[in-house]
Amino acid sequence: LARLGIEARGFLHDVMLYAFLLDADPGGCALQEQARRRLDLKLGPAPEQHADITLELFHQLSPVVDSRGLRQLYDEIELPLSRVLARMERTGIRIDPAELKRLSAMMETEISRLTAQIHTLAGKPFNIGSPQQLGRVLFDDLKLPAPKQAKGKAVSTAADVLDELAAEHEIVRHVLEYRQLAKLKGTYVDALPLLIDPATGRLHTSFNQAGAATGRLSSSNPNLQNIPIRSALGREIRAAFVPRQGWKLLVADYSQIELRLLAHMSGDEVLVDAFRHGEDIHTRTAAEVMGVPPMMVTPEARRDAKAVNFGIVYGISGFGLAAQLGISRAEAEKYIKNYFVRYAGVRRFIDDTIAEVRRTGVTRTLFGRERPIPEINGRNPSARGFAERTAVNSPLQGTAADLIKLAMVRIDAALQAAGHASAMLLQVHDELVFECPPEELDAVSRMVKQEMEGVCQLTVPLVVDIGTGDNWRDAK
Repeated sequence: LARLGIEARGFLHDVMLYAFLLDADPGGCALQEQARRRLDLKLGPAPEQHADITLELFHQLSPVVDSRGLRQLYDEIELPLSRVLARMERTGIRIDPAELKRLSAMMETEISRLTAQIHTLAGKPFNIGSPQQLGRVLFDDLKLPAPKQAKGKAVSTAADVLDELAAEHEIVRHVLEYRQLAKLKGTYVDALPLLIDPATGRLHTSFNQAGAATGRLSSSNPNLQNIPIRSALGREIRAAFVPRQGWKLLVADYSQIELRLLAHMSGDEVLVDAFRHGEDIHTRTAAEVMGVPPMMVTPEARRDAKAVNFGIVYGISGFGLAAQLGISRAEAEKYIKNYFVRYAGVRRFIDDTIAEVRRTGVTRTLFGRERPIPEINGRNPSARGFAERTAVNSPLQGTAADLIKLAMVRIDAALQAAGHASAMLLQVHDELVFECPPEELDAVSRMVKQEMEGVCQLTVPLVVDIGTGDNWRDAK
């Protein structure tokens, strides 16, 4: 409607958002699927049928949203957020095609170099992009230890299989590097310029409010949630995202939000104390778990402690941590055991959460968002283990998603009220990206920080890091 110059007003009910709050099923929120599930109807092409079914679904879903206590979440976060996201999609973001062209040429050179190295190590040329040919070279020709496979099936060359072999075999490291480069080049560097809207000269991603079961947003065409920011090349891709001429990009990022929520929800005294006193939580964990004074913690020990901290949130096993840190399984298990001795409140929180989800079958965020986890009482041990990890992580990740969504609603309202020209452009998990004219930069930075940090009162402070720059990489 906005594209036609019509300001949409008076929309109070959204059956997709209702369905998402009730089922937390990203694949099941479309009108077609809702009509099949709830009304046992097949959706045809006629618009009057779509309208009729939408109304029928509203009559079914709206009372259930009320009876399950989800109305406030809908009224205060989800419905107002849809307008904010519409504005962000319409605004779009500038990208610099020249920068991407430079990156593409650089990556092409690097891919050629890696291809030559891989072929030399293999002793012959082959198609690295073909899983079958790669499998034959690695496991038949070079006799690398192959993973177990079903009879008659090709040996897997999936990332997790190659990750396990990478430490021992140079060719595998090169293949993983080649794959990452080829993916970044194809998905972003070469694809982004083709997605620029000729009418605006900007890139307009689509945000999906029903995109992830935890309540997180997803984005598509392009998916901006997946640019790997830990790799140097991922950061280079972000350098191509730029503000309009003469303006600056502003990036606001929640610092360690899931660990802060873990402190709040678990009430663990050591964790709460560390965040309240502004300590570096990874250094504190290194000191607690590895038994060295904080002043003696090396950068390597801090990095290991960081893996433990985030691993605990995602239910990491001794085996998984050992692989990640390149240490023995016994040592990794000792780290995890020491962690739970020092952070006993976290152990309690994990056990109580799993017990509660076993009883009720659902997880809940601080704002009441629900996610059903029926597999937690299933018979399959690996599915049950995954369900237990999901049960612990969903309230943390889901609450973080609720917090940033609520902050976005408030920031958008503040920008409109102040009549600022500055605009919110992107949301990537715990991070918001804005473009601002120079004269508004200070005021908008202060307002964004204040709204994000003050969005909810927890037992530990929420902290937001603000950065500005001439592109997305430099503003981080």
